[in-house]
Parts: sequence; C-alpha cells; structure tokens
Amino acid sequence: MRPTRTQSPGRWLLVGLLAITAQPGVAAELVMKPGEVTEAALLQALDPGAQDTMPASRSIRPSLKPGAAEAAAPARANLLITFPTGSAELTEETLQALTTVGKALQSDRLSGFAFRIEGHADPRGGDDLNLRLSQARAQSVVSYLVDQMGIARARLNAVGKGSAELLNTDQPTAPENRRVTIVTTR
Repeated sequence: MRPTRTQSPGRWLLVGLLAITAQPGVAAELVMKPGEVTEAALLQALDPGAQDTMPASRSIRPSLKPGAAEAAAPARANLLITFPTGSAELTEETLQALTTVGKALQSDRLSGFAFRIEGHADPRGGDDLNLRLSQARAQSVVSYLVDQMGIARARLNAVGKGSAELLNTDQPTAPENRRVTIVTTR
C-alpha cells in the first residue's frame, strides 16, 4: 500500500512498522528489522507522550485519557537485533540499526527517559543458557549505546528474558523470538 497525497510517508511507514499483525500465534507487536529502524519510528514507539499523537485506529496502543497514564502499556520498540548463534557479538547490520537507536535516544524528545534493554531468545538451548545468552545480548546492546553513542549508562538497564516472552508462539524458533526490546521505564 502506498500513502495517498494527504498521508505523510513517514507516518505511513510507522503505521506499517507498528501495525497489529494478523498471523496466528504472533503477538500484536511487530518487530522492526535493522533496515526498517528509523529515528522517527523509534521516537514514536518509545515516547510515552506519542500515544496521543496518532489516531487510535492507526496505533497499537490506545489513546490515553487524562489521568490514565498509570494504566497504559509502557512505550516499547521490538528490534530484530541479530547475533551469531550462541553469541552476544553484534553484527555489522545490527551496528547500523543501533546507531539509529542511539541517535533517537539522544534526541530532545527522549533525552529525559530511561530505558530497559531486554534480550530475548528462542527456546533452543535450554532455560539457563537462554537466560545467560539473552542477558549477554542485552548487555552488548547497552555497551554499544554507552561506549559508541555516548548514552549515559544510568539511563539503560540490560535485562535478559530468556525464552519467556515469545512473540511467535506457533513457531518458537522464528527470528522475531530472538530480539531486543527497548522499553521506556521513566
């Protein structure tokens, strides 16, 4: 689908990235692949106040009513950050996406927020291994954002989730289950 003359191409891209997926067994959160990660999409996904800026019919998050901030789901972005099998080493493709993430986190819109960087794994390898591996992957992302992008370490918390939160339960080894999620925490 292409945007009409009255629709902003950037907004249309964002709608495509954050649209609710209709695939059975896949949660209502789409994963941004490295080539799809844009600063605008990250700002929209991670800014808790941005929930009110898009029409409810085009957002995966409902509009907030005054006083309802506590009940709202946290702002989050699922990123398909890839790693070699059994490794926490960042790939070249991933480094490009993380550079964009770093720029978004440095923006005026997000500079006052802290973030939880969650590493996720598919169920192969066992619970203990997946928990350690997902923690190491989340820490690799945090290290890059701190060391290469200048984000204050105090703003980032690495958390390994193992395989506890699969997005695609019908295909447990699907790539979207091996991801990094960035969650706005304050």
